[in-house]
Amino acid sequence: MMDNNPEECSVCFNNYDDNQLRPGTLPCGHTFCSQCINNGIKNGQLTCPSCRAEHAATAATRFPINYAVEALIRKLKGIEVVPEKTLSAKPIKAPARGISKKLRSLVQEQKSFISSLITSCEEVLSQLGEYRGQLGDWKTHHLQLQDKLYDLVEQNKSAMKLLELEDTSVVDMTTQGEEGKTQLQAMLGNLDTVNTAQEVDTTIDTADECSMKMEDWLQKCQELFPDVKTVHTSVKVQETIREALEMMITETGATADPVHLGDSASSIMNIVQEITREIPQKQLTVEDLRRMREPVKRLVEAGRVLAVQEDQDGRRSARITLQDGQLYLHPLLRQPTPAHAHTLQESEVVGVLDPSCTLAFIDLGWAGSTRGRVTIRLTPDTPLARQFVLLCTGQRGHTYRNTKLLQVCYKGLPGEWVEGGDYESKDGWGGAPLLPDLQGLYRRSGRAGAVWSLWGLGDPRCAQFVITTRDSRVQCARVFGDVVSGLDVVRAAVNHSDIREVTVVDCGVVLPL
Repeated sequence: MMDNNPEECSVCFNNYDDNQLRPGTLPCGHTFCSQCINNGIKNGQLTCPSCRAEHAATAATRFPINYAVEALIRKLKGIEVVPEKTLSAKPIKAPARGISKKLRSLVQEQKSFISSLITSCEEVLSQLGEYRGQLGDWKTHHLQLQDKLYDLVEQNKSAMKLLELEDTSVVDMTTQGEEGKTQLQAMLGNLDTVNTAQEVDTTIDTADECSMKMEDWLQKCQELFPDVKTVHTSVKVQETIREALEMMITETGATADPVHLGDSASSIMNIVQEITREIPQKQLTVEDLRRMREPVKRLVEAGRVLAVQEDQDGRRSARITLQDGQLYLHPLLRQPTPAHAHTLQESEVVGVLDPSCTLAFIDLGWAGSTRGRVTIRLTPDTPLARQFVLLCTGQRGHTYRNTKLLQVCYKGLPGEWVEGGDYESKDGWGGAPLLPDLQGLYRRSGRAGAVWSLWGLGDPRCAQFVITTRDSRVQCARVFGDVVSGLDVVRAAVNHSDIREVTVVDCGVVLPL
């Protein structure tokens, strides 16, 4: 494509300058301003907006300045280079005269070394920030577990108080029973020794009184014991604590086996993953999830149940969560596995999805918090729907998680819709298809909540998705799903001041167990 405006950046369309918008040339030959280059760098990689070539980079300073473009801009603007003394801005110093070529080479070598060191520092600082985030998550989990342990201790104390009260009552009634039994035995002896009618009358009256007391005692014992609340509470608390203890680490205080920490090139988080991988894990089955007995339920609620996938690139895992009685499978990520996690094979979990109808979800958030969940009913007999599931679960390595919403069209008018799903560049220029053939029989709809593709099935952006938020008479093509809950969340996002601040903070599918 011919560039008719060489003085401006083809991404932001701002004119180059000698400060924040200096022209930088990528190894593929395309030139963009330093600000757009910095904005496009993600995880140490930069994808060229023009040819989509990928380059390793941490900052725009890694790419050379296109001085020819700067000179052209000065010529176009009629700016002449004036002597250094007349410049109002800070001059660019020429290499000092008198320095030999060898010394100049040494200076350049030192500059390269320092630049490389700065890059290494930036990479390690980024790793430290990620590691600190993981430490924060673990501390939060410890506090949550501590609170649950306190709850168990308090439940145990309450059960003990009930048992003590019950025991006191039993002791009192036992004392009364022993005394009554002794009196009845004495009455038997007295009845054997009576000799006169008067003694018979007196002894029988006394025996009747004693017998009535013991009959009352027997009836009270049947009414009072066992106390149903005491027995039920004690048994349930014992069961709960016993199951909790069975899930705890049995080797408390034992010396851990040495773990191979990888070579010096391993990142901090890679080493963390190696350590956590060495911790024993227990296997669960899909049937365990279906039954959802109390121990498994508590494991899910504690975030210790994961679906895992092993491939040639290593191991990834996906959280399984429980909310309002519904199980959710989150996307596969390269993340440390929680200590003593319980795992299932991700393929087994995905295998339970209904081939005729799948529920997927995306969680939208802005201004630093999650604002709500959007649940979408898909029809996987269409390739676009199957692709949507792949990007919600991360089965092919890519996911909608942490992508931005891109644009709103017809805002406030019939047919209003919002677009998102650029998992590649997150700026609207990416979103390549994951399936080789997306042709199929698709519905048309103008109803609010319709989920469809804006781009043609052969377009390199057809993994992006669109959600209609207002009814319209115009029928949109390539519809592959409908919002069943959370449309109010999408409408709130549309009304946010800047749609590009809205993030898909999480995504996944609903497990029909």
